Amino acid sequence: QVQLAESGGGLVQPGGSLRLSCTISGRTFGSTGWFRQAPGKEREFVAAIGYNGPNTYYSDSVRGRFTISADDVKTTVYLQMNNLEPEDTAVYYCARRMPGGLGLRVREYSFWGQGTQVTVSS
Repeated sequence: QVQLAESGGGLVQPGGSLRLSCTISGRTFGSTGWFRQAPGKEREFVAAIGYNGPNTYYSDSVRGRFTISADDVKTTVYLQMNNLEPEDTAVYYCARRMPGGLGLRVREYSFWGQGTQVTVSS
């Protein structure tokens, strides 16, 4: 059984930084993604990292500010978030898909964590 657990969320001022962690248990070999959902909005893609190799992809809204990375065995995936903006406020979820390339859509991911709240406010 695959389980994911996010940590690292919290309250930060605009311009600040946070690093989210996603710990993954169970045997899966697909890519890992970060998504977020703000109140009243649909869940949206943030970033993804492949299981093999350093391939990554980012949404336009976070490219250049966020960095996704992972340990060598992909049991922990990180999301370093810099220069945070109030618009980044949301619940952040990590997810893992079955093998098959990077996934950019919610429906492409089979396994999800419970989420961690990120609030950017002065």
